[in-house]
Amino acid sequence: MSNQAQLAAQSSLALIESMINKAQNRYSENGTLYLLWGWIIFTCSLGHYALLAYTSLGADAGYIWLLIIVALVYQLYYLNLKEKKETVKTYTDEMIGYVWMVFGISMGLVSFIATKLGSWQLMYALILLLYGMPTFLTGAIMRFNPLKIGGVVCWGLSVLAVYISSKEILLLLIPAVISAWIIPGYILRAKFKNSFNGK
Repeated sequence: MSNQAQLAAQSSLALIESMINKAQNRYSENGTLYLLWGWIIFTCSLGHYALLAYTSLGADAGYIWLLIIVALVYQLYYLNLKEKKETVKTYTDEMIGYVWMVFGISMGLVSFIATKLGSWQLMYALILLLYGMPTFLTGAIMRFNPLKIGGVVCWGLSVLAVYISSKEILLLLIPAVISAWIIPGYILRAKFKNSFNGK
C-alpha cells in the first residue's frame, strides 16, 4: 500500500472515530432540554409545596403543574427546529429518543394508575424511580457519568419516598431534578461551548 493510500486510510479512520465520538454526545446538544425540564419540575414542586403549606388552596394548588404544558410546547418547537438543522440522525440519537419516549409513556401510565388507586405516595415513589431509568440509560449510552450518578440519586430518593406520607414528599423532586437534569445540563452546556469554541 502506498504512503498516500495509508494516509487516506488513516484519515478515514480518524474521521469515523471523530464522528462516533461526536455522536455519543450530540443528542444532548447544549443541555437545553435537561435544563428546561429540570427547572420546570423544580419550580412546580417547590411552588406546589409552598401553596399547600402556606395557602388555603388545597387541591387547587396542583394547577401549578400546568406549567408542564409550556415546557412541552417549547420542547416540540425546539426538537422540530433541531431536526430541520440536522442532516443525519445517528443510531445513538435514535436509541436515546426511544429511551425518553418510553419514559414519557410510563410517566403517563403511572400518573393515571396512581390517581385511580388514590395513592399519591405511590405515584411520587414511582415517578422518582422512573426519573432514574432514562437518566441512567442516557448517561450509559453517552458515556456521561453525571447523568448516571443523577439516575442513582433518583433511585435512592424513590426508596425514601416510601417513608414520607405528607406533602413534604413533593420536596424530594427538587434534589432529584437538580442531580439528574440541572447539574448534568450545565455540565453539558459547558462541554458544548468548549467544543464549539474549539477548546
